[in-house]
Amino acid sequence: MTGRGRYETRLDPALWAYIDSVNAWYPPEITGLPIDKQRAVYDRMCRAFHQGRPPGVKASDGLVTATAHGIPIRHYQPAGKAARAMVLYFHGGGFILGNLDSHDDICAEICAGTGFDVVSVDYRLAPEHVHPAAFDDAMAAFARAAASGLPLILSGESAGGNLAAAVAQATRKHAHAAIGQVLIYPGLGGDEAAGSYVEHAEAPLLSVGDIAFYRNVRSAKRQSPDDPTFSPLRDRDFSGLPPTVIITAECDPLSSDGEAYRDRIVAAGGKAWWHEEKRLVHSFLRARATVPAVAEAFARIIAAIAALGRGEWPY
Repeated sequence: MTGRGRYETRLDPALWAYIDSVNAWYPPEITGLPIDKQRAVYDRMCRAFHQGRPPGVKASDGLVTATAHGIPIRHYQPAGKAARAMVLYFHGGGFILGNLDSHDDICAEICAGTGFDVVSVDYRLAPEHVHPAAFDDAMAAFARAAASGLPLILSGESAGGNLAAAVAQATRKHAHAAIGQVLIYPGLGGDEAAGSYVEHAEAPLLSVGDIAFYRNVRSAKRQSPDDPTFSPLRDRDFSGLPPTVIITAECDPLSSDGEAYRDRIVAAGGKAWWHEEKRLVHSFLRARATVPAVAEAFARIIAAIAALGRGEWPY
């Protein structure tokens, strides 16, 4: 029980069981290993946490071929009925980890819970492909999804939340721009000298040191932190964005990014709602089957996606 610090009694025992399980599969010191070794361990962890797909969801794999390289995607559909909207989903993993399998069950559950199509994007990862490779792939996937003609919701967690926000900002004037976005504990390039970055610098499962590691691996030479496709909070214009819901975890250095993004959109005349899930940590979605507070948070996320897909503002 050592090493938990002030979070020892702050977090629920069931959440600690989840944190301990994650750390057993993917210990913090793993960032010292080569990236391919990190990916192998992460993939094994994801398989161990996989909840299976709910009934009534069919999935098929495909490629976005509008680029010089094919971008793998996985299309989830509610069996036997036409969807009213499509969710374009970008997985987490710090821009160096993750694939179509790592968040497969989460995407399938979003499909089942909303009745919408969900398209998961296997964007290129760093360090083999530094910025803007992942963003470029996300934009190509957006173009493919927009061509479907279905109302489009952008969503993603952590690094994927960064991509969803960057795509929303880059495509706000597109003829088939997204009608909403739901960001789950996103990293948006906020002020690392204030707020949750300071208060929760050494939080379980994600520290400011981890954030710096992922950022450095993702960065191209002479990467500008003010590039809004890299750090969406560094944009100078937050007008014209779709209705936005941001869900963060209290004990996560990234939480203040959600608050700041909400404030920028509202100040620019848009609709945005930020909710900080109390006493939860980064990457909490994998605990949805064992921690009641996480199950409730995931239900809020699904309800927000469903409402936005129907053209309704849930808050």
